[in-house]
Amino acid sequence: MDGRAERGATLGVGDVARRSGVAVSTLHFYERKGLISSTRTAGNQRRYERDVLRRVSFIRLAQRVGISLQEIGDALTALPDGRTPTVADWARLSRQWHDDLQARIDGLTHLRDDLLRCIGCGCLSLRSCTLTNPGDELGRRGPGPRRWVDEDRTDGTGTTHGTDGTSAGGA
Repeated sequence: MDGRAERGATLGVGDVARRSGVAVSTLHFYERKGLISSTRTAGNQRRYERDVLRRVSFIRLAQRVGISLQEIGDALTALPDGRTPTVADWARLSRQWHDDLQARIDGLTHLRDDLLRCIGCGCLSLRSCTLTNPGDELGRRGPGPRRWVDEDRTDGTGTTHGTDGTSAGGA
């Protein structure tokens, strides 16, 4: 590094890209989405406050665990203006997603364990598997991945709805 980023209070787009490990085009995209912001010099060059490095790191980590850019943007709006966010600020944002991430972890663990049992069985047939689907009980409940349909998608009548809003049959 040539020291330019260390001299001023703000960072150029190349400095932010280099220090955060993301492409300049990604920074421009994040800015268009309102996730980060910059000011412009008289020569129309982007300048970023130093805390943008933490914001970019936060965005990348949140994306890596499957959080949408919309959710990330909503969370970032809760950060304070006029000061660099503290560790407590970042922790508060992370806690907001704890339950969702735990549900994903639980679902993936369940999927992994079911796949291990199924593959270990050798029959490779959910229709006839006496361990995971005796008598094709799940088939009578309707089409699709019956074990993986969200419990929250029931409408109170025992009918479970798919993510596209279509009915998947009674329970």
